[in-house]
Amino acid sequence: MAPFPLRRTHAAVLLVLATVALAHFARASSSGGSSGSSSSKPDFPTLENLSLAELDAHLQQCPIVAHLSALKSSAHSATTTSPTSSLTARLFALLFPAAHPGVNALLATLYISGPPNLLLALCPPDIDPAALSAMVAFAVGGLLGDTLFHLLPEIFLGEDDPARARLVLVQPNRNLLLGVAVLVGFVAFVAMDKGLRIATGGAGHEHGHEHGHGHAGSGSAVVTEVEGRSSAVGGEGEEKEGMRLRRKKGGKTEGEGQGEAVGEMEEKAANPSVKLGGLLNMIADFTHNITDGLAMAASFYASPTIGATTTIAIFFHEIPHEVGDFALLVQSGFSKRQAMGAQFVTAIGALIGTLIGIAVQELGDGSGDGSAVGMRAGLWGTSLTWGDMLLPFTAGTFLYVGTVAVIPELLETGPNKAAELRKTLVQFAAILLGAGIMLFISWHD
Repeated sequence: MAPFPLRRTHAAVLLVLATVALAHFARASSSGGSSGSSSSKPDFPTLENLSLAELDAHLQQCPIVAHLSALKSSAHSATTTSPTSSLTARLFALLFPAAHPGVNALLATLYISGPPNLLLALCPPDIDPAALSAMVAFAVGGLLGDTLFHLLPEIFLGEDDPARARLVLVQPNRNLLLGVAVLVGFVAFVAMDKGLRIATGGAGHEHGHEHGHGHAGSGSAVVTEVEGRSSAVGGEGEEKEGMRLRRKKGGKTEGEGQGEAVGEMEEKAANPSVKLGGLLNMIADFTHNITDGLAMAASFYASPTIGATTTIAIFFHEIPHEVGDFALLVQSGFSKRQAMGAQFVTAIGALIGTLIGIAVQELGDGSGDGSAVGMRAGLWGTSLTWGDMLLPFTAGTFLYVGTVAVIPELLETGPNKAAELRKTLVQFAAILLGAGIMLFISWHD
């Protein structure tokens, strides 16, 4: 009979232990509820509430990720000992010494606005079209190289961190919105160019690269054709040949009386439209410079390297751009000093665009990669902010300027096949040189 009391004692002990365990579990649950967490695992917050930076910090604690980061850091330290990498880094640090991206963006705006306009003082109004064509081709290579090698990879993948393995979160809707922003930038420039072509009667704003090179120089003949058609009263049609009038410097040829008067009348009638074209070109340049300023702000907020390469690309684009617009203004009746002053006025647009871009980045919490925003707390349920949309917008404008707006000028040919072949080879070499510089900077970053 002894075992039965012993069994009852064991059962009572087990019951007491179970009661203590349940009480401890209830106390732990109540303390977790009082802390405001409704989750059964308060140590692990919901992934959707994490920002990309917080999620990346959690992943860095993983042993596999830590090992990958160590391998990447050692490989980067072995490759950055080259003199080209250190020279590029020192040059960028010298040009953009500030820690705040907004200050560096303002410095870049001064770099792309000041020197190209100062070069106009040394530029003759009748610059050689062949030299300008080579500069345009070089600018095309720089713009497309910056867009394809720097901007688009930065937009969709973010900035590479040489010291550690970095998280790249694939969000389909996020990539779609970035692509939409690229398209909006492209279409915005299409609309601006189309509007200017309508306003000028089809002439359009050709970014000034080939404006002003067809006007006559000293000692050249100015040829004016006046074509008239008349019909006889008796129904017998008759076409009169166009009367060709030539006015040369220091002399006159046939038709000097009536022809000279007609030529002067046509020249006076053309002056208002030519001046209107010059003013519309200034407005277009002002708008174009605003987008350059937006590009400066967006690129520096993305990363210092992207900002530096974008500055270089815009700088090389602005030189032929400013030279061509300067020639157009001189042809429109501006003096050389007035044309230079007008170009400095249009350069204010770049400063305005930079300030707008800085304001959008600061007020929109734009960090260039959406790392400070929750994965579903941004635009349309993504991690994007309005500040993050500036860089793809400017990439779209670069694609338009580097292709639709400029490539047709490089495709124009003349009757001399040998000269056109030589010019084409020079243009291709200039394009490859401009793109090669962008690739070199990106490769040795």
